Parts: sequence; structure tokens; C-alpha cells
Amino acid sequence: MKWWVAVAGVVGGAVVVAGAWGQRLPGNVRAEHYSLRLAPDIAGATFTGSETIDVVLAQPGATITLNAAELKIGAVTAGGQSGVVSYDVGKEQATFTFAKALPAGWVALEIAYAGVLNDKLRGFYLSKSKTRSYAVTQFESTDARRAFPSFDEPALKAAFDVALTVDGGDTAISNTNIVSDVPAAGGKHTLTFATTPKMSTYLVAFLVGDFACSKGKAEGVPIRVCSTPDKVKLTPFALAAAEHFLTYYDRYFGIKYPMPKLDLIGIPDFEAGAMENFGAITYRETELLVDEKESTITSRKRVAQVVAHEMAHQWFGDMVTMDWWDNLWLNEGFATWMESKAAGEWHPEWHYDEDAADELNSTLNYDSDRTTRAIRAKADTPAEIAEAFDGIAYGKAGAVIGMVEEYVGPEVFRRGVHEYLTAHLYGNATAEDFWGTQTSVSGKPVDRVMRGYIDKPGVPLLTFGERGPGGYPVRQGRFLFGGAVDGDWTVPVCLKSGCELASGSQAVVAAPAGSLFYANAGGKGYYRTAYTEAQVRAITGAVGSLTVAERVGFLGDRWALTRAGQGSVGDYLDLVLAVKKDPSAQVLETALDTLGVIRARIATEDDRTKFDNVVLNQLGSVWQEYAKPGKQEDFERQSIRAELFQALGAAGDPKVLAQAHQLTAELLSGHRPGDDDLVDASVVLSASTGDEAFYDKLQIVAEKADDPGLQSEARETLAQFRNPLLVIRTLEYAVSAKVRNQDAWVLIAVELSQAQTQGIAWQWVQKNWDRVQGQLTTASGGQLISATGAFCTVGQRDEVESFFAAHPVEASERSVAKALDSIDDCVHLRESQEGNLKVWLGKRAR
Repeated sequence: MKWWVAVAGVVGGAVVVAGAWGQRLPGNVRAEHYSLRLAPDIAGATFTGSETIDVVLAQPGATITLNAAELKIGAVTAGGQSGVVSYDVGKEQATFTFAKALPAGWVALEIAYAGVLNDKLRGFYLSKSKTRSYAVTQFESTDARRAFPSFDEPALKAAFDVALTVDGGDTAISNTNIVSDVPAAGGKHTLTFATTPKMSTYLVAFLVGDFACSKGKAEGVPIRVCSTPDKVKLTPFALAAAEHFLTYYDRYFGIKYPMPKLDLIGIPDFEAGAMENFGAITYRETELLVDEKESTITSRKRVAQVVAHEMAHQWFGDMVTMDWWDNLWLNEGFATWMESKAAGEWHPEWHYDEDAADELNSTLNYDSDRTTRAIRAKADTPAEIAEAFDGIAYGKAGAVIGMVEEYVGPEVFRRGVHEYLTAHLYGNATAEDFWGTQTSVSGKPVDRVMRGYIDKPGVPLLTFGERGPGGYPVRQGRFLFGGAVDGDWTVPVCLKSGCELASGSQAVVAAPAGSLFYANAGGKGYYRTAYTEAQVRAITGAVGSLTVAERVGFLGDRWALTRAGQGSVGDYLDLVLAVKKDPSAQVLETALDTLGVIRARIATEDDRTKFDNVVLNQLGSVWQEYAKPGKQEDFERQSIRAELFQALGAAGDPKVLAQAHQLTAELLSGHRPGDDDLVDASVVLSASTGDEAFYDKLQIVAEKADDPGLQSEARETLAQFRNPLLVIRTLEYAVSAKVRNQDAWVLIAVELSQAQTQGIAWQWVQKNWDRVQGQLTTASGGQLISATGAFCTVGQRDEVESFFAAHPVEASERSVAKALDSIDDCVHLRESQEGNLKVWLGKRAR
């Protein structure tokens, strides 16, 4: 990324150019308290506001600069003087200039202003249900300035008093509890909320509408889960989750939840999955609302996980906040790691620990492109900050935290978290503060480990040799899909006998003689492993003795090395077949998912039939053990049956496809199918050969269903139809008024990522770019571009590069580079492994 991109703004009619550093506010003024009074006009899509900011000036000065974007500021007064307003649009700043210098110390800054309830899903914006509009907020990372002039940086914490004047039939929700509700002019009423603790501006929230809520309590704290009135029946599951997690976190952190109440609110239009506003967490409806009786376990798992993630932020992120956005990982990495820990404690039978192993494998792949970044990376402009919300800030940071917990031990790590939070309560902290505390509490060199992982990009590759007198020699480098290069980390290598550090290009890992050598016990290590041929044979022969996380990690390592040209696809497929009867659904999913990749990215058209026949022959006998559901099956067996059903259907098994069509027909006729676990796979399989009549029925569900999760599933299934006319219809639908812009990119991205539809989709996107771009939100542009990484020819690569050079998308420079890397890697994979696959198929076909 070009970190010093020039940012153009207009001041007084002249264009100014400023480096990224220029977007930070001057350090001479600090806010201590905001008194905010807002009056939204939902029908007119506007709002007015007035605020008093208690600020402290470090020295006398005649100017005060703060953040403001898309606001019209009227009167400004301070210290008895009226100020003159000037704007720097590029920096999203407003400066107030006074005739006489304001004295050092405290002064009250009074501001009147007006704004627009926008349709950009950021700042103070409109969200629309089937029947009405709501006024809601989304401020992370730099959008509080779109709702009120503010010192909009995470370290500039202050207390907030909020009052909202709203229509008579509406209510309002904010960070704290309502302390008064009084009539106002024009049939309106004003709701005033209790003073918040000190918090960052991006954590402020206010929402206006006719919300309905289910109510509960935990540890004496009132908890509500709220939604539009028609969906309140879908709130009880999330309420039960929130009640459990509040109690769990009180005990884990050793600090009581600090706010007077906790609200979780589902919003019809919401760009992110969820947002951890202090005391008033907001969610996309599909991440919060679920039918606790009729929904699948997978749907409930997802809601529980997202609720756990956002509630973890109430301590780690809200109570103690990163000092600046370059340490975003402190917030998101910790919450990503904690979500599986907390949700797994609530429902251990749902195997969140195994999901975490799969997510670790995906993150290692994401970080193995040539284009990646360090966990702590420079982020100064709003676009750079937006781009930092990626798989590194969430997945890699969370995985590294999990690795450190494994290294120091869970209870020691928990004590370190408690001491870190206690030391910085209601303040801000840095990466060094966090790992320094862990180092002090554990007595282990956590700082050495973390420094390398936080400040260096990429994935360590540990290459082991045969056992010598002192143990197993290990050579270290950086793993890339394009090969390996030099690299050096301090890596906690965990064996069954314990963990030890390996650093330097050459090291030795001690291990007891006579035991199976597997160099990632627990499956928590953030590194790839390469073994000798003899070690690989030994591990493969004893793979059943490994834990689920270890088996997932071993499969992931072998496939990654194959992609990098350090192994044969035939050898990898032999490993897949060795685990085809694995009792873990996650292991089976890891193995079977790669079959689809091999079929799409390596096999020629002529070889795909042979490949499908091998899959059918090898998995057919396993399927017979799971084809019929038992009377009382656990979640694991249900999941295995669904995985096998989907794989066999994709390979063209006629009996499986017939069953899929039957289950889909039952579902669409209004009957509940006899086997719920296969319904999702059945609908997707049926869609791949579906006609227009079937498409019409799914579209009705996507638009009319009451359950937002069912709506989402039906809508996304439209992208599974292969008929070219229906592919075009889906793309046209995505940019129509019938699809929210938060969802539009998903349909387009799916069509771009599938080998069968990407050619049509890519041509359509280029021809209709203005319409596509009109549907993109701040985050979704980069996600749409990422989907082109599924292309696999040099010609497509060149088209992607030239098209997005000519049509730049905000906050997506790294997304373009990573997509090009992925295409290059696919081209290399096909060239290096196509012949190996032919040889393997020849042997299997005999």
C-alpha cells in the first residue's frame, strides 16, 4: 500500500494536498464531556443537532479544530465569543477561529448544526423495513463526525450525555438507560439518557423507531434484545446467549460489566455483521435474530458466536481501547479468539474449538499470499483505516492470541488479561502494554514472540529434519504459495511433551524418543510445518491418534505445501482418502472442500468425469453408513451426513440428486422435510440444475419470508443456478431496488467466484460497472474485488488488473493486489499439478 497517498481537500475554494499524517487532529485541545441534543426528521431524512463540548486547551489559542463530515455547522461559541467556521473537506475537519485567543484550561464549546440521514449505512443514516424507516448509527471507524462535530479519534475519550427528540409513536435507544421522557413541541417527546463513562466517539450509538424488545437480566444487569416489531419473536435465543455470556465474562475478566444496561438491536440495513457500541450493540438482522425452535443448529451457532464476539468487546475494546487504529488487532483479534472460547463453554457439543481450527487454516492461507501485511500496520486516512478491517486484524490476530494462551497456559493468560484491563480501565493502550503484561505475569518471553508476529507479515514455515542427538532440527523461513523465502520468528513449538521456543534460521526441537513426532500439538500454532517423507508416512499412519484440531492442521499443511509446489496432488488425495471415514465432521469438511478446489482449478474438462467417478466410488460406501438418520443423532453425525451428501451431489450421484430434488419439493410445497440436516444442501444442489419456475419460488422466499436468515439463504441460493439466463437475472436482481446494498455484493461475488458462472458474471460486471458501483458500501467494494481471485487464467488476471486500475474502488488497494496474487497462484497450481492429477486418476481408474 502507498501509505503517503496525497489527499485532496477544498479550503476556501483552493485545492490543498496533505499527507496521510495530516488527517490527525492537533494535540492542543482535548474533549472531556459532550452534551448532545439531536432531533431526527425521519420522514424528511434530515436531522438537527446542538452540542456543548467541555474541552481543555493545553495552551491559549484562537482556533479549535475537530472532525466534521457532511454537516452544516451554524453558530459556534466559546468563552463568550462567536467563532468563524472553515472546512477542510479532504481531512474531514472543521476549524473554529475566534477573534481573541481562548485561555488555557477549560472552556465550553457550543455548536449548532444540521445533517442528512444518509443512505450510505454510515454515520447517522436511514434503515428501512417493509413498513417504515428508522434512524440509526454506525460510527466505527471514522463516522461519528457525520452525526456530530467531534474529536473523532479513539484515544480522545470523553463522557457523553445524549438527548433525542423523536416522533410521538417512536422510542429511542442509546448507550445508557433513559432517565427522563418528556413531551416536546409538535407532538414529539424528548428522551434523555444517563451519562456514559469515558469512551471513544466511535462507540456512541443512538437509534430511533418503533423497536420492540424481549427482556432478561444477568448479574443484576437488565438485558434487552430488540428488533422491528414483526421480528421480536426471533429474539429469545440471542437473549439467552447474552444472559449467559454476561455472567461468563464477569467471571473471566474479573471485572463487572460496567454499564447500567445492555441492549442488542437488530437493524434491517447494516453494513457490518455487528458493532460493539458500549451498552447498545447493533447487529445485522441475520446475525442476531433466529427461530430457536425451527432454525438449524448452524444458524444458532452463528448467532451465539457473534453475540459472544461483540459482548467480549464491552471489556476488551470499549472499556479499554486501542490507542490508534494501527493496533486495531487488540480489539478484533481478542474478540475473535474469545468468541469461540465463550460460545464453546456455553454449548460444548457444537464444537467451536474445531471450527476455530478450520478458521486458523483459512487464515494461514489468507496470509500466505505475496500481498499481505503485518498485524500492526500503518493506518492513517479513513480509507486506510477501513482497509485494516480484514482477515489479518481478525483471523491472524485472534490465532496468535490463541497460540500465546496455549504457550503460557489458560489460567496464566487469563490473569494477564485481567491485569491489563485493570491497569488501563476506561483508557487506551498499545500492543506493548498488552504483551508486556502477559510477559510479566507469565514469566515467559511473550514480548519476543509477539513482536515478531505483530510487526512481521506472513506465515512461518518450519521444516523439520530427521531426529538427531538433541532432537529434531528445524529450519525456518516464510511460507508463500509461490514458494518460501527467508524469515525468522520466535515461534512457540508445542509437542505432546510441552512447548518450547524456536528462533533463528536453524534450531533444534527436543522431543522424547519413540513417540509420534507431530510439531503442532493442540493445533494452535501459527505456522506451517514441512516434514520428511518418513515423518509424513508416520503421521498419516497414526492420523487417528491426533486430535481433531491436529488432523485439520495436518491436512491444511499438506494441501498448502501442495499448492506451493512442495508436494504432489496425488499424494495429497491419498491423504484425503485416508481420512474419508474420519469421525469428525470438521476433518471431513476440510478434506472434502479441497476436492472441489482440485476439480475446479486443476482438473481439465476431460478429467472431471474421471475425478467425479473416483469421488463417487470412494465416498459411496461411507455414505451408506450415514444415509439414514438415527432416532437420536448428535450434531456430529448430522454434520457428517450433510458433508457427504453435498460432496456426492456435487459429483453427480443420481440417488443423492434425486433425494435433493425430493426434499426441495417438500420444502417448497409447505411441508417440513423429514431430514432437516440435508435441506440446505438439497436446495443448493437442486438450484444448480434448476429452472425458472424454481428460481421464481426462491425469489419469493427471499423477498417475503419473515425470518431474515431464511430470506438471506434463499437470496444467496439464487446465485447457484447455472442456466446462463438465470445467472444474468441474478446479477440484474443484485443491482435492483429489491436487494439492499448491504447484500447486493454477495450475489455478484458468488457468481464471480464459481467456475461455471464467472465468465458470464465478469463480462456483465464490466459492462454494468456504474450500476454495480452504485450498490457498493465502504467495505463491500474490496470484498467484491476479492471474488475475482477465483479466476485462473493469465488473460483474466490482466483484465482484472487493467479494469480496477481504470475503475478504482475506495479502500481496496490491497484487495486488488491479493486477487491478482490468487490468480497467479491458481495458474501456477494448474501448470504444476495437472499432470500429477492425470497420473493419479490413471492409477485410481484401474
